Amino acid sequence: MSAPAAGPLPARVRIGYGVGSLCTGTFGTVPGLILLYYLTDVLAVPAAVAGAAVFLPKAWDVLVNPLVGAVSDRSRWRWGPRRPFLLIGACTLPPLFALLFAAPPLRGAAAAGYVAVVFLLAATAYAVFQVPYVTMPAEMTEDEAERGRMLGWRVGFLGAAILLSGAVAPALAHAGGDTAAGYRLMGAAVAGLLAVGMFGAWHATRRAPSVARSRSEPSLRAQLAAVRDNRSFRHLLGMWAVQALAVGVMLAGVQYFATYTLGSPSAVTPLFAAMIGPLVLVMPLWNRLARSRGTAYAQGCATVLFVAACAALALTGAAGAWLGYVAAAAVGVAYAGLQLLPLTMLADTLAADAERTGSRRAATFTGLWTAAETLALAVGAGVFAALLALSGFHASDAAHRSTQPDTALAAITAGTGLLPALLAAASLLLLRRYRAEPADPLPAADRLPDSGPLPAATTPAPENGTTRAR
Repeated sequence: MSAPAAGPLPARVRIGYGVGSLCTGTFGTVPGLILLYYLTDVLAVPAAVAGAAVFLPKAWDVLVNPLVGAVSDRSRWRWGPRRPFLLIGACTLPPLFALLFAAPPLRGAAAAGYVAVVFLLAATAYAVFQVPYVTMPAEMTEDEAERGRMLGWRVGFLGAAILLSGAVAPALAHAGGDTAAGYRLMGAAVAGLLAVGMFGAWHATRRAPSVARSRSEPSLRAQLAAVRDNRSFRHLLGMWAVQALAVGVMLAGVQYFATYTLGSPSAVTPLFAAMIGPLVLVMPLWNRLARSRGTAYAQGCATVLFVAACAALALTGAAGAWLGYVAAAAVGVAYAGLQLLPLTMLADTLAADAERTGSRRAATFTGLWTAAETLALAVGAGVFAALLALSGFHASDAAHRSTQPDTALAAITAGTGLLPALLAAASLLLLRRYRAEPADPLPAADRLPDSGPLPAATTPAPENGTTRAR
C-alpha cells in the first residue's frame, strides 16, 4: 500500500463530491416511497402486478452493479476511470425519471409494463453513476481522516436529499388531489434535483487527485468468491441487506399508512418530515457514540431503537395519529445511524481487506454492496405489495378511490410497522458476528496482484493539465 496523499483534499472536492448524494438519496427514496402507490392508486394496477413492476427492474441491479464496477475499474479514459460514468449517468437518469412518472393514458397491466420498462432503464442509468461514485473516495486519498471528512459531506447531503425529496415529492404529487398531472409535475421537479447532484459531483471532482486504483475481479463468480473469502464483509453485507429490506418494506408502506391509517394522502408529507427531520441533526451524536464505544456498538443501538419505533408505529390505529408522528420521529433518529454507521464499517472492512490480501478490491465490494442494497429495497416493495394482494386490497385510479376491507387495513399496519421491526431485529444476529479487525495477512505467495498506486503522479485535472503529486 502506498503512502497517504500529500495534504488534505481541496474543500471544493470534498463538498462537490458530497453533492452527488443529492442523487443517491433522492433516487433511493422517491421510488421506494411512492412508486408502488402510484401504480395501485393512480394507474389502477393490481397490487401483485404492481409489485412485480417495481421489483423486477431493481433486481436487475444485482447483475448490472458489479458489471459497472468491473468496467469502470478497467477503463483508461484520460478524464479518469470514474468521472465519465458519472457524466453518462447524469445525462440519462433525470429524463428517464421524469418519464417514469409521466402518467401515460394507460391503466392496469399496460401501465405496469410501461413503468417497468422505464424503471429498468432508470435503474441502469443510476447504477452507471452510483457504483463509480461510491468507489471514488478510496481512490482520491489514502488518508483515513480525509476519507472520513468526505464521508461526512456525503452523508450530510444524503440526509438533505432524503428529507427534501421525501417531503416535497409527495406534496407535489398530491397538490392537485392525487391526479396524474401532480405526478408529472413531481417527476419533472425530482429530475431537476437529480441533475443538480449528478452534474455537480461530476464537475466538482474534475481536479480531484487519484492516488490508487482498485483491482477488478474478472467475473461475477470471482466477485462472489471474493465475498466468500472475506468473513467480515459477508456478515456486514448480510446485516446491511436485511436492514435495507426492513427499510424498503416500511418506505413502501408509508404512503398507504398516511392514506388509510391517518386518513389523508397528504399526511405523508408531515409523516415523512417527522421521520427524516432528525436525520442530519442527530448524525453527529451517532458519530460521537461510535468514537467512544465503537461503530458496531453504535450500530446495535440504532437498530434496537429502529425496532422499538417501528413496533410503536403499528399501534397508531389504536392510540391515535399522535403516536404515528412520534414513532416516525424515533424512526428518523434511528435511521440516521443506520445510514451513517454501516458506511463507516464498510470503509474499515475494505481497508482491512487491502491490508490482509495486498490488493485493492473496493470496486468489487462496493458494487456488490450497492447491488444488495437496491435489491433489498426492491424486495421490500415487492413484499409489501404481496401483503396487499393477499389481504384483498382493491386497486383504483385517482378519480375513484376504493374502499378497503379490514384485512387490507390490517396488512398496511403490519407491513409498515411490525414486519420492519422483525427484520431489523433479525439483522442484529449478523451484526454480532461482524468483526472489523483484519485477519492474519495472507502468505506472500497467496497475496493478490494489486493494481495499486498509480505510477509517479496522480490524475491531472484534464481541463488545464495540472497535476497533484503524491
